[in-house]
Amino acid sequence: MKIAVVGATGMVGRHVVEILEAGGHDVVAVSRSAGVDVITGDGLDAALTGVECVIEVSNAGTIDQAAATEFFTTAVRNLMEAGRRAGVRRMVVLSILAVDRFSGGYMAAKAEQERVALAGPIPVRILRAAQFHEFAAQNLEWGRQGDVSHVPSNRVQPVAARTVAEALADLATAPGAEDAPPISNIAGPREEDLVDMATRLAARRGDPPRVEGVEQPGDPDFELVKSGVLLAGPDTVLAGPTFEEWLATAT
Repeated sequence: MKIAVVGATGMVGRHVVEILEAGGHDVVAVSRSAGVDVITGDGLDAALTGVECVIEVSNAGTIDQAAATEFFTTAVRNLMEAGRRAGVRRMVVLSILAVDRFSGGYMAAKAEQERVALAGPIPVRILRAAQFHEFAAQNLEWGRQGDVSHVPSNRVQPVAARTVAEALADLATAPGAEDAPPISNIAGPREEDLVDMATRLAARRGDPPRVEGVEQPGDPDFELVKSGVLLAGPDTVLAGPTFEEWLATAT
């Protein structure tokens, strides 16, 4: 197949590209660095010429709800319209586990992206993924203050970005994928504590010297997160590796 990957250079996108190319597919890397802008639409019609499926894994680059919502909805509308003109048959969109239960922030922006995508002219398959193993490193960076990193005390069920990429590739290419439910869920095999994940990663790296857990009671979805909303539900596919296994091979 000829498949366009939007956000091809990102954490998940680069794995998606590698997996698809290894499977013999013709991959179009859609990113600004490749001269394609999904917000302005520049280069989009040319990029989608002959494409059968679009995999959308781009990131807004902000957690501000209004800005993220504008990015995600504009991008998916432009992709839908350009895809319709090009004869694209399917779109696969990466989303977040339980995103429809959140009331604000980045999660609400992703939920709006889902709504716009499902209302578009091209059939859509949405994969809601748990937080990635790789988020432990991001949280260490975001919460860094000198020799201490402050990390949210959240219960999560993390999954490797590579594992998510494999699932996205399957939704794009597997026979019968068009008959799959419009929304599916994926998470890792074990519940973890985000502070513990960050602490183990920091110990492996030797930096920062200290990790401290913090609560976020000002978050409107604080109680929802504390209740375990980010954990796998009964309809979630569980896929390894565990965080411990992933950490053993992480660089």
